[in-house]
Amino acid sequence: MNELPAALIKVEDPFWSQRLKINASRSIFHQYAMLEASGCIDNFRILLGEKEGFREGWFFADSDAYKWLDAAARISPPDPKLDSLMDGLIDLIRRAQTPDGYIYTYNQIHFPNLRWVNLQIEHELYCLGHLIEAAVSHFQTSQKTSLLEVARRAADLLVKDFTRGGALDTCGHEEIEIALLRLFQVTQEKSYLELARALIERRGRSILFPISIFQQNSRMESRKKIVQQQRRVYAAAHPEYAVSRVPPGNFAKMPPDAERHRVLNSLFGKYFQQHAPIRRQTTPEGHSVRFGYFQTAAAMLNRLQPDPSLLSAMEQAWERMVTRRMYVTGGIGSQPSTEGFGRDFELDPELGYNETCAALAVQFWSWELALTTGKAQYSDLFEWQLYNASAVGMGLNGESYLYNNPLEVHGGITRKAWYAVPCCPSNLSRTYASLGKYIYAAGQDGVWVHQYIGSRAEINSGGAQTIQIESKLPWAGKVRIQTATLTPAEFSLHLRLPSWADAKPAIVLNQAGKRQPLQADLVSQGENPTNEPTAQGFDPRQSRFLKLRRAWAAGDVVEIDFGMQIRQHKALPQVKGHAGKVALSCGPLVYCLESLDNPGVDIFSVRMGSEAMQREYRPDLLGGIYVLTAKSQNNQPLTFIPYALWGNRGESQMVVWIHTLESP
Repeated sequence: MNELPAALIKVEDPFWSQRLKINASRSIFHQYAMLEASGCIDNFRILLGEKEGFREGWFFADSDAYKWLDAAARISPPDPKLDSLMDGLIDLIRRAQTPDGYIYTYNQIHFPNLRWVNLQIEHELYCLGHLIEAAVSHFQTSQKTSLLEVARRAADLLVKDFTRGGALDTCGHEEIEIALLRLFQVTQEKSYLELARALIERRGRSILFPISIFQQNSRMESRKKIVQQQRRVYAAAHPEYAVSRVPPGNFAKMPPDAERHRVLNSLFGKYFQQHAPIRRQTTPEGHSVRFGYFQTAAAMLNRLQPDPSLLSAMEQAWERMVTRRMYVTGGIGSQPSTEGFGRDFELDPELGYNETCAALAVQFWSWELALTTGKAQYSDLFEWQLYNASAVGMGLNGESYLYNNPLEVHGGITRKAWYAVPCCPSNLSRTYASLGKYIYAAGQDGVWVHQYIGSRAEINSGGAQTIQIESKLPWAGKVRIQTATLTPAEFSLHLRLPSWADAKPAIVLNQAGKRQPLQADLVSQGENPTNEPTAQGFDPRQSRFLKLRRAWAAGDVVEIDFGMQIRQHKALPQVKGHAGKVALSCGPLVYCLESLDNPGVDIFSVRMGSEAMQREYRPDLLGGIYVLTAKSQNNQPLTFIPYALWGNRGESQMVVWIHTLESP
């Protein structure tokens, strides 16, 4: 099946439209203001000699400007003020780029004669990847080539310098592979495709990696000391610039063995996905965002040039992640020290890192696998993460964010306007800006509906001209799908049956005012490779596509009621500390207890009583939401809110896994 351009899809949804409006009218401008305040954009002006100052931020800070540009470029319809900001930033980038295509302010300012020094650590290629992605998005939405020309010069330099090389001639943070594949798709320049393939295939093939990473880390520390000395000299002459403009980093509670885990994970290459070639990486390892980006690139490559061995490895890795290394929210990354994966069933709710970007990376990966295989499980996980593991990263005001997302918070983690490494805000914004492209797909057999988000799509496949969805998700399971064709046409409408839905949803066809029940064919997804239960009770593999094939006419309406029951998820015995506890969900939403809604209740030790839970609409709470209510063993009222909405009212405590009467 084929992805539809986002431009052909208009989101009109009671839940999502307001969020997309906030993203386009507030979040994107707030993020630009924060980039200015933290010095990120000034770094380009300093390089050009147009502003006095000292370079700010991590060595990879350029990527934050590029990722913002990517998000801004995807927002439609265009906004004159936003266009002006983009044009100004594009002009800075264009003039900062060297004639042969190189741009990386850290080296250009501090080490002007050096390039490609510490590829595994300092992320030059990662930065260029986000620059190229921004250029592709900018070109696709505006048809302007101003940034695309910059990207092509950078990509041509990479082709020249990296087409031939070994495992160490790769970036420590995968991203450039995705970018080159996207650039190939709009330019059809095969050298970009071949370089992306080379970077994917050569990773994990160096027996000298431990020695190399030790050397690179030593060089990185030496270079940091040089920069620090430069800052001291500059600050002595310019006291007004003595204090860094970069905000603090995020808080994460660390386990006792954090440093040991970090060192070993890095030394042996797992942190960088350098421990084995791609086809042998059937277990998720290392930094979870890097893992997700690497797998996304491999899936994109496989979709362009199918390779059964590559697809098999990815499906095994996805299966292992879902069954043993994923939280009930869809969050991934249980080790704060590496922002990445721990061992199988190592899913401590308080230590869980679950970076917002990691959930997004897996969403990108799952989407590629959905398009390749036609299996509903991948779109199902995308939906679950969309409403939980990634949505939690942005506050309701669009201007406050969470970086890491544990499932139990005693204190220290709050929403902030910005971070020292602000990768998550713009990553969310670019995903929301292109949300429409994840709703539908088309192929020879008709139209696939992957997500039930209110929208209108222009589709020329199998005779369909327009598909319109009206959805009450996530608060109710009712969906209305209307087709419009110039003349009656026969094609299949593939509707995803979510894993959270009733096994046999009610489906009714409304044709010319006549309503009749419809029988849908359940499309086989193949047996689960292991039939293994999932660690924390959410299983997207239960999702299936329902196939409706018929002659569709203008005005035909399919009405679906998926049902929406309150579900209790239980962890497997192998997951420590979860005996006698449950996590609650309803529809695609995971729920939690937040201390602000439960005064006088110790949310970490309270036990739910045996009284049945209720679902209740609260118009005065968090903009109007459905909550779950229950009574404790001691008859205390308990109020559960969607996990994605916690932390929107100031500092508080929160927990997802709740004791039951059976708790030990």
